[in-house]
Amino acid sequence: MFGVPDLLTMATHVAGPDRAGYEVSVVSSRRRVTASGGAALTVSPLREVDVLVVPGFELLPGLDVDAKLASLAPEVAAIRSHTAAGHVVVAICVGAFLLAEAGLLKGRRATTSWLFADELARRCPDADVRPERLVVTDKGVTTTAAFSAMYDFALELIRQHSGAGVARATARVALVDDARSSQTPYVDVRLLPQPGNEFSRRVMRWLDQNLGARYDLAALSDTFNVSTRTLLRRFADETGQSPLQYLRSSRVHRARHLLETTDRTVASISAAIGYKDPGTFAVLFAKHTGRRPRDYRAAFRRGAH
Repeated sequence: MFGVPDLLTMATHVAGPDRAGYEVSVVSSRRRVTASGGAALTVSPLREVDVLVVPGFELLPGLDVDAKLASLAPEVAAIRSHTAAGHVVVAICVGAFLLAEAGLLKGRRATTSWLFADELARRCPDADVRPERLVVTDKGVTTTAAFSAMYDFALELIRQHSGAGVARATARVALVDDARSSQTPYVDVRLLPQPGNEFSRRVMRWLDQNLGARYDLAALSDTFNVSTRTLLRRFADETGQSPLQYLRSSRVHRARHLLETTDRTVASISAAIGYKDPGTFAVLFAKHTGRRPRDYRAAFRRGAH
């Protein structure tokens, strides 16, 4: 709720008294609002604003999204009314679901938290959901990735209205990274909802236990007593991907962990997860995370355990 107002307040101080600041209000169609975590908020009545920022809401995997959105009907109506008047709207994280409910994402590019991007794309097939993007603006509608991406949006707003120097200085004061371009390095596929079919789970388990082995589709099919065609079909039906695609993402997940927590060389890590050529591994890793292995380690290093 207050990440954007806080950063805009900092920008006003950084810019100095001779520059126009930002007027920020927390408005609601309700008289009383309780934020996620139980904090009661003081809000003002809805009014016309230049930029309406829609925060996310508590959304857990498995939650009845339809029921949740139905309970937020007043907010959806307010968003629809605001944009009908020609004003800018921004959704933070899963606030994109409210924009979708208001019909604002049809024919537009959008993003949201990587954890819920597939669900957003399913609910809004007319939208072009870009799960790798941190901030997407399309025809007056902006959506962002998970909640810390509010800072990426706010810095861009500051950059547009107060200049690059103020935005850069504000980022330094707040210890906010102003050079991020993708949420891909933060994706952890293990946190995504897992398919509920036992066959694909058994195949995944076997692949996870044999990350360093050469991928052999015929041998994998023999292990589960099915033809290669049957294995590919059943796995794709249950997961939406091929066993090789899953294996690659699982290898990258393991490599990320080793890069974050050990001093092992990139070549050693590459060999441990089945790639004799570190160059091939580096290309695959960059494709999945948006960073080369050494750059990823520099950014996410946690110290060896």
